[in-house]
Amino acid sequence: MKTFTKELQENMSPQAAIDRLKEGNKRFVDRKKAKRDLLLQMDQTSTGQFPFAALLSCIDSRVPAELVFDQGIGDVFNVRVAGNIVNRDVLGSLEYSCKVAGSKVIVVLGHTKCGAVTAACNGVELGNITHLLSKIQPAVKSVMKGDPDPKTIEEVALKNIELSIERIRDESPILAEMEENGNIMIIGAVYDVSSGVVCFF
Repeated sequence: MKTFTKELQENMSPQAAIDRLKEGNKRFVDRKKAKRDLLLQMDQTSTGQFPFAALLSCIDSRVPAELVFDQGIGDVFNVRVAGNIVNRDVLGSLEYSCKVAGSKVIVVLGHTKCGAVTAACNGVELGNITHLLSKIQPAVKSVMKGDPDPKTIEEVALKNIELSIERIRDESPILAEMEENGNIMIIGAVYDVSSGVVCFF
């Protein structure tokens, strides 16, 4: 598969970018990984990069975003933070990805059995983790009515994706304007750690 170029990036629509990610995930699930020379891609991207997508995903070791979407070197930006939460550093990274480097879509990628979401639901407090989990609490408060159970935790994970998207739009006028003008799309998705399937919202 070819390395992503400036021309390919400029001529790609936001919907086409989403379709490319969906096709990549299907290849991943079907065990039909695209043939690519990663060292050649490394060489070809050494003087510049033109990723078509920016992925905000969790640090979970079971969710390597480039792999689950079957993408190569130079294809996507990957912002990783526990619980795929949004803060100013994340927003700055996403703004760079789209406004400066030309990516066409932002995908907030959550996943099943998320440890950060589970910890937030259980009220875990530990060092700097406490501050990070506070970003997930709005989703917890919106969904959880009693003690956490597996189904409720998965519902909180989905709500957390939705709220992260809302924060991107509310706290980044740059990205909100780009989306309003049709330059980018901001979309949510969830990865199933048991099946490998990514479901887009």
